Amino acid sequence: MVDLTCYSPLRLMAADAEDLTVLSSVLQDGISKVGDFAYLPNQRRFAFVVNRFVWECAVDRQSGPFARVRSGVHFDDVVSAQHINIRTDVKDAVIDILAISFEEGEEGSGVVTIELAAGGSVRLGVDSINAQLSDLTAPWPVRSKPDHALNDR
Repeated sequence: MVDLTCYSPLRLMAADAEDLTVLSSVLQDGISKVGDFAYLPNQRRFAFVVNRFVWECAVDRQSGPFARVRSGVHFDDVVSAQHINIRTDVKDAVIDILAISFEEGEEGSGVVTIELAAGGSVRLGVDSINAQLSDLTAPWPVRSKPDHALNDR
């Protein structure tokens, strides 16, 4: 049995580029499916669920313990969503989150980019950075940490 006493459920908010950097770091190496991403234009929201790698418990980055937890993420104030190099018709396709970044526009607006392994991305036109992450489940042990060399293929 893996000791996961280091884990405490995360609930994060991002309201600026610095906050988004923190959100990006905890979502790095998150695994999801294309069908778990949704743009809700009437609500001005982009939401997804992800199996987040629990980096905060990986005290020893070589031997662990390693765990994942199911997390819900949503961005509000979204005015557009564009999928780049993603087959949205293949709902069960697995995708890996590499990073989230922000390109500032005028008066706090801009583009949030969710970068995925294998060259895909999601670009969100936003009026402002307004994001939240909440862990939804208890963590479960996994055998290994993400291998970035595999993501570079």
